Amino acid sequence: MENLLGLLRVRVKRGINLAVRDVRSSDPYVVVKMAKQKLKTRVVKKDVNPEWNEDLTLSVADPNLPVMLTVYDHDMFSKDDKMGDAEFDIRPFLEALKMNLSGLPGGTIITRIQPCRSNCLSEESNVVWQDGQVVQDMCLRLRNVECGEIELQLQWINLPGSRGL
Repeated sequence: MENLLGLLRVRVKRGINLAVRDVRSSDPYVVVKMAKQKLKTRVVKKDVNPEWNEDLTLSVADPNLPVMLTVYDHDMFSKDDKMGDAEFDIRPFLEALKMNLSGLPGGTIITRIQPCRSNCLSEESNVVWQDGQVVQDMCLRLRNVECGEIELQLQWINLPGSRGL
């Protein structure tokens, strides 16, 4: 991985109003993919508003690749059902990381990304300078499903010896 820029930490916070795939509820988990990497959260039993608060860390080599996210319902005896998917662009986040932000007051919004037809945002997503680092909170509306949103937060981890941004 000599082209590694660094690590993207995706904190999968929670799901909101996810689709029901079992009788009354679902046992959801999230799969996050980028290039050939595939990571997943734990399964939350019988909850369509699950709280994961789980960190998944992706190695980023190509900033132009979107991060793909799919929610599944875990089934004991059959194939896990899909409960929608979404993708997001990390370029606005990476651009903000390149700026010189030292001296900015905490909580300063660096970039605002509006929901539009070409992204999966359900509301404005802000890239913010917070506690000496750049973070981006986003709420994604799942596609190919009747309902559901996923809340995420992005953070960056610089790796010693990586190419960096």
